[in-house]
Amino acid sequence: MDRDALEEALNSAYFKHKGTYFDARNTSPEVIDDIEHMEIRDDDVFLVTYPKSGTVWAQQILSLIFNEGHRNGTEQVVNVNRVPWVEYNVRNMDYKSRPSPRLFSSHLPYYLMPRGLKHRMGKILYVCRNPKDVMVSYYHFIRILPHLKFTMDWETFFEVFLLGRVQGDSWFDHVRGWYTHKEDFNILIVTYEEMKRDLRSVVKKICKFMGVNLDEKAIDTVVKRATFKNMKRDPLANYDFVSNEKLDKTKGSFLRKGTVGDWKNIMTVAQSEKIDKIYWEKMGNLPINFLWDLNEETAS
Repeated sequence: MDRDALEEALNSAYFKHKGTYFDARNTSPEVIDDIEHMEIRDDDVFLVTYPKSGTVWAQQILSLIFNEGHRNGTEQVVNVNRVPWVEYNVRNMDYKSRPSPRLFSSHLPYYLMPRGLKHRMGKILYVCRNPKDVMVSYYHFIRILPHLKFTMDWETFFEVFLLGRVQGDSWFDHVRGWYTHKEDFNILIVTYEEMKRDLRSVVKKICKFMGVNLDEKAIDTVVKRATFKNMKRDPLANYDFVSNEKLDKTKGSFLRKGTVGDWKNIMTVAQSEKIDKIYWEKMGNLPINFLWDLNEETAS
């Protein structure tokens, strides 16, 4: 695909509004603008991520923490209904009538969130992941989206991602924006990599932040059901309910590997070094550490 055709395809798939790109199928500028005025309750919980940073995993964890019926298997509600998207209300839910505590998911940058959250109402769980693994996961994800109606080789997607021409815009701007404005919100920031390294500790940290008291047996259940292996076969969590018109499952699954360091299997040394350079230019002064491989003892 030549550059002009690629640009046309990207413009048909995404629209840019207030500095970030959105999926043109499932929302509109008017919907995004209305979010700012959304009435926030003190016990609202927002899960915020950049795409492909562990969103589905964190949805599962939050659903298990807040819903005993999910933990004990007495309720069969898909997680996208338990933790729906605030900017992509594809199921036309009435968010105002949802019982408390309400759980929501979002890929929004910090400045497009509801005003009430900026007054430290509600709680935000922000999950971030190293950009190399995010990029690789994103590349495989767009290949199973039939509506995009275009294909990109890895080299092309690499440049498109670095330009921020994807849903969610620039990884660097998203993560830096949230991290540098964390004092404006009641927020807990965790990394995908620390979840992989010690899930139980992260689950307990989330429970403490949310003010949810679970006994050790319940914690065990959350951790067990939130492992990647169990999530991949859990129909409440793995998005298998999505039709083939929206996800071409012949080309891959919504939940793919769930690993740290997969970028080494596709990224060239030159590409890795290019990301390193951009990372240190844009993120180097932030006290946030990412593991690029779980075999590494230190984060860079």
